[in-house]
Amino acid sequence: MGRIHRLLLATVLCSTALTATAQELPGVANPTRWPQAKSPQLIDAATEKKITALLARLSLEEKVGQMIQADIGAITPEDLRRYPLGSILAGGSSPPIGSPDRSPAGPWIATSRAFNAVALEQRPGHVSIPLMFGVDAVHGNNNVIGATIFPHNSALGATRDPALIRRIGAVTAEETAAAGIDWAFGPTLAVPQDDRWGRAYEGYSEDPAIVASYAGAMIDGLQGKPGAWGIQRGQVAASAKHFLGDGGTKDGIDQGDAQVDEATLIKIHDAGYPGAVKAGAMTIMASFSSWNGVKMHGNKSLLTDVLKGRMGFDGFIVGDWNGHGQIPGCSNTDCPATFNAGLDMAMAPDSWKGLYDSTLAAAKAGTIPAARIDDAVRRILRVKMKLGLFDMARPWEAKSDTIGSAAHRAVAREAVAKSLVLLKNNGILPLKPSANILVAGDAADDIARQSGGWTLSWQGDGNTNKDFPGATSIYAGIAAAAKAGGGSATLSPDGSFTTKPDVAIVVFGELPYAEMRGDVRTLEFEPGDKQALALLTKLKAAGVPTVSVFLSGRPLWVNPELNQSDAFVAAWFPGSEGAGVADVLIGGKRDFNGKLAFSWPKTAGQFVLNKGGPNYDPLFAFDYGLSYAKGAPVTRLSEVAGIDASLANTSLFFARGKVPAPFTLAVDSTVQRSAVDSATTQEGAVQLAWTGAGAARIRGPELALVREVNADLNLQLTYRTVKPPIGPVMLSLGGGKVDIAPILAKASGWQVLRVPLKCFRDKGAAMDTVTEPFALTASAPFAITIADLRLATDPADAVCPQ
Repeated sequence: MGRIHRLLLATVLCSTALTATAQELPGVANPTRWPQAKSPQLIDAATEKKITALLARLSLEEKVGQMIQADIGAITPEDLRRYPLGSILAGGSSPPIGSPDRSPAGPWIATSRAFNAVALEQRPGHVSIPLMFGVDAVHGNNNVIGATIFPHNSALGATRDPALIRRIGAVTAEETAAAGIDWAFGPTLAVPQDDRWGRAYEGYSEDPAIVASYAGAMIDGLQGKPGAWGIQRGQVAASAKHFLGDGGTKDGIDQGDAQVDEATLIKIHDAGYPGAVKAGAMTIMASFSSWNGVKMHGNKSLLTDVLKGRMGFDGFIVGDWNGHGQIPGCSNTDCPATFNAGLDMAMAPDSWKGLYDSTLAAAKAGTIPAARIDDAVRRILRVKMKLGLFDMARPWEAKSDTIGSAAHRAVAREAVAKSLVLLKNNGILPLKPSANILVAGDAADDIARQSGGWTLSWQGDGNTNKDFPGATSIYAGIAAAAKAGGGSATLSPDGSFTTKPDVAIVVFGELPYAEMRGDVRTLEFEPGDKQALALLTKLKAAGVPTVSVFLSGRPLWVNPELNQSDAFVAAWFPGSEGAGVADVLIGGKRDFNGKLAFSWPKTAGQFVLNKGGPNYDPLFAFDYGLSYAKGAPVTRLSEVAGIDASLANTSLFFARGKVPAPFTLAVDSTVQRSAVDSATTQEGAVQLAWTGAGAARIRGPELALVREVNADLNLQLTYRTVKPPIGPVMLSLGGGKVDIAPILAKASGWQVLRVPLKCFRDKGAAMDTVTEPFALTASAPFAITIADLRLATDPADAVCPQ
């Protein structure tokens, strides 16, 4: 092609790009199509004058520092003398300084004070500016021992009660401020459209109208009314998240791509943000996700043109955990593009030092314009001033007794009762207070299970009832109600009894989870491992009427369990006040209030099932919910899942004497295989005996376990050493090997071994192409019995053998 032709083509392409509408360009918004809003009272002349004077005193180094946020697990107060950062956070599993992860308010207050003491030091060349300290207080101040833990958002959507949401926000703010923390990363305003998404429970509803009705209410609760803000009043900064489209990613994949047109993005996923802005939200968090292929952390048309421009947002935009590093051309430690796109503060938990250095260099070089730097810092200082952080008085730090107070727990208990949704009642509810009640199920007396993810740890695992002083398990609440009514309640997790009870309440459901780990491939509950169903079936065969209390973050296909239940209650993840369940089930003084905010699937393959959507055919429609005053029969349901359950199984390799599909167990000729009893089940285990060098292997379809590595999963083996090894025994996953012979040799009786997936990765496993998730190799005789083998979330006692 000649030079003139090339110039003509370039001219045509340039003209086409200039005349194309924003909607024709993937990931580019047209601001005129978006709703208008305006932040109230964040900007006033007196405050802006103070900010202007302060900006004039700040060095470029200090300005850049305001734009970087570090996690307390990766920074010390002393680091602030060299790196004058503007904010710290405590990630889901980051403990306060010098204390265990599960700590009461005292260590959190001490941590906040230690960092602020350095930030506020009077020293040459330093301008004293208070830090902002942020945490994921997403259902109460869920980082602190003894705090009030509220139901997760998917439960709160069922209450249809914005006034209750406002009160929950106020309680959360008070308990957060009382722990020395001034910034809550919430509310989540996602509108989940695919229930496979592991963060679906962080959304209030599939219906944007419910999300919109709650957004301003929660902001009001956390921050107070515009103009009446202040940490001194027990209020904290809110952070509406995650802007934008996180609930609409393709296939429900966390941090994925929302492949929708601009009209859908506005109508569904932006529904809550105008109300949040109008309520005075001080911060908004950018989403990990993309819109039509463009990462939100780098989307200038949405962050700057729409959110700050059209929607009039005057607070600041904060990033999510190293989200800037996912922008093409960026890394966790170097990303001018994110600031140029409109991000004001980058969340760089463990990458803060490198990001500070590279951002400072970019600012000096003009890669990030000085005006953009000043705008970002102005917005951050504006929020700090409006929140009262420059006023050093923190009276709420002397009110730690408000954390978990009786008044606060009463609000949470009310929220539990109002959020319960009655799916089925064949005349068994309400229960008589005088009844002899059997309380069964593995979650009946487990506050961690009923609280779910984002509770004392990121994924909500590793917790016991001792970690929840003042809280009440569902069983304890039932027992108290029965005692008060002249009845009795007996706890029996496996459903065994000597005297036949009048009724059994069976509490079961999902294990706690958060992002990534919570993503699933099917909506079938317990695919391939139907322990809860077995318990319900056993009780039904014994002639015991059963009430199922189902714990979950989302609707799941539970038709077999529904068929085996005389009544079935969707209790979601209710939090620390389990007595709220008994308030409705027993006595009949309080009726069911909850209505489904998420449609309930008829098959396990109805991933995208939303009110008003195409081919809408749910088992229980949006807004469904029975009550004592208004019942309806539920006939026997189809138990055809509608999807191959084996396709969903990527984590269970051996259980209850079987290797579930799609996995198979193969042994060499030198390894003898036999069915034996486990600690709980006849022939529920397999014994493997080596007579010489050989291996036992579990194989299956290719697994990509990179996300599971990032979510800190373990390979969990429940075993008993029958004949101790006399040589190495190599445990491998994906080709990464560790020697567990020393552990097996010392073991006595049934044991649980947990090896982090990171351990196998570090030993050379290719985690994106795992076809052999388990292999055990030995060169000398030994024998082992295996009762259970799976990928698991519990980090307790996890080890990485050499």
